[in-house]
Amino acid sequence: MKIYQSRSFAKKVKKLNEKEKHELDAEVKGITQNPLIGSEKKGDLRGIFVHKFNLQNQLYLLAYRVIKEESIELIMLGPHENYYRDLKTYLKNR
Repeated sequence: MKIYQSRSFAKKVKKLNEKEKHELDAEVKGITQNPLIGSEKKGDLRGIFVHKFNLQNQLYLLAYRVIKEESIELIMLGPHENYYRDLKTYLKNR
């Protein structure tokens, strides 16, 4: 399975320390093994899945999209605060 990263996702990952990156890698492996682990969104965000997990005692959300059962695009990573608003804005401006 191929994994693609959006620019927004790559920028957030650069800011993480090594321990956080290892925890994030474990979550991404879980998504690749079971792409339906996240909850699918409705309305404006139809087709986008969001997986919630704890990273350094803070709730983080990871938005991704499954592309034809053979690849996953990691769209956005961040804390819950204003997450969905920022995600909608990012997807509109793509």
